[in-house]
Amino acid sequence: MNENDKYIGQVLDKRYEILELIGEGGMALVYKARDTRLDRLVAVKIMREEMAADEEVRRRFVAESHAVAMLSNPNIVAIYDVSHSDAMEYIVMELVDGITLKQYMEKKGALPWRETLHFSKQIARALGHAHQRGIIHRDIKPQNIMLLRDGTIKVADFGIAALENEIYVNDGQAVGSIHYIAPEQARGEYPDARSDIYSLGVVMYEMLTGERPYTGTSIGEIAIKHMNAEPVMPREKNPEIPEELEKITMKAMNANMAERYQSTDELLSDLDEFTQNQLRGAVPEPEEETPLEDPSVVPVRSVSELSREQYKRRRRRAGRVSFLAGSFGVLLASVGLFVFLWNFWLNDIFSPAERISLPNFVGASYDALTGDTALNALYNFEVIFVVNTDTAPGLVLSQSPAAGRSMMVTPEGIDVEIMVSTGNTQNTVPDVVNMDYRTASAVLRQAGFYVEIMNTVSDSYLRDSVVRVEPEPGTELGTGSTVTLLVSSGTQISNVVMPNLIGLSENAAIVQMENNRLSYGGSEYAPSDLAAGTVIGQSREAFSEVEEHSKITLRVSTGPVLG
Repeated sequence: MNENDKYIGQVLDKRYEILELIGEGGMALVYKARDTRLDRLVAVKIMREEMAADEEVRRRFVAESHAVAMLSNPNIVAIYDVSHSDAMEYIVMELVDGITLKQYMEKKGALPWRETLHFSKQIARALGHAHQRGIIHRDIKPQNIMLLRDGTIKVADFGIAALENEIYVNDGQAVGSIHYIAPEQARGEYPDARSDIYSLGVVMYEMLTGERPYTGTSIGEIAIKHMNAEPVMPREKNPEIPEELEKITMKAMNANMAERYQSTDELLSDLDEFTQNQLRGAVPEPEEETPLEDPSVVPVRSVSELSREQYKRRRRRAGRVSFLAGSFGVLLASVGLFVFLWNFWLNDIFSPAERISLPNFVGASYDALTGDTALNALYNFEVIFVVNTDTAPGLVLSQSPAAGRSMMVTPEGIDVEIMVSTGNTQNTVPDVVNMDYRTASAVLRQAGFYVEIMNTVSDSYLRDSVVRVEPEPGTELGTGSTVTLLVSSGTQISNVVMPNLIGLSENAAIVQMENNRLSYGGSEYAPSDLAAGTVIGQSREAFSEVEEHSKITLRVSTGPVLG
């Protein structure tokens, strides 16, 4: 029997029956399995035994799995369960019935620009959902993007695939990634959301042209090109690519982080505007700017003034405007063809998103909100419990965004943060000793407590396990009180790299800190030119080494000073 088949027939945790091997990576094996409790097929990713022997690799595998398990988005492969024990480490995932985007492109070559647009939007939405929660993928490439039969995209392996490539950089595992790596990652710097956007830009380039922007005979040569070279413009390889989509692609994969899209929201906004321009039959921007006073010209806003000046200097093929204008003219002139395309394809992709006025949830019952199936299908309620002795337990005290705000309805739902009163109730401190500190923190927060984490050296508790709880489990404590977890650092306390939080939202920064084994120590607020709620400072310098679970204070913008 093949060594990798030894799990077949086993039932893990008396629940997951392993059926067959469906994939192999440098760090883990992937099996099709049956969840006997829910009677559904799933994918189980089991860490290889030789990897599980490395405590640091094992710790990071578990940490990444727990972090990604928080994600819930139709364009992300869902993680259902995470199991870690002395015997093995494994995660249970959604079983996707499809092929990778890599396999699809190998069969089709360059994709039609409409198909590229459809796929790119879905990937961007998946990344945006993760980025809002402080999670960076770090290894976006066609091999990690699944394509279902109905055209749905699902992004897989947040964080975990990047870890595999870190470990197996010398055996060829990282070669696929080097073609999509952001310049700052190639330089060894800490990646952020813009790094994922760069990689998505490279994937868009490959979808549009059928070729990667940079090739070479070695990993080092390709990495240097990402940092210093300038790729051939996509329209020079395929003149049928719309000029504005070319600009969007090149801005996404700009080597200069400051000139790249700063968020997936910015990228999606330009993709949506491009989409609407196509529906309106917009004439592409001419080579030389025509004064806006000319009433015969329909102005089309470019991605940015900077982008416009940059690309004007590049070589352009003759006849570009006439070709595209003619193409769109034919499309709009043929009413029958347009109706057919709208009914059978364009309607799904190009329909303007529905907008609604956000209801007022203040004063409503938390139980009523979370128990309403229709409401929960439309809204993602993020709950913060607060002690309020003047209000009955379970009532919503405030909401963000505020009632009446116009919100876009999206497939992943509308995020609404609500603050819920706990009243002045007493709760029992649950026993979370020996749990992973992330799981323990979630249990305590669900019980209505705030959580603080402190390091402690321990020979008898596994790293990341809770050694002691203060006050001790079983204590009756007022809801909203602080419970301290003493967490094992193993035989010695380790340092971690301080992430760059500046530019993130306050909530995303807090999640990012927790994912990097750091603790949130509160926020200070001050006006700035950045939007309200944006992190403008942090108490420890980015990329410096700090003791794990250190408390980090954020400085958060209250917005520009008016007047």
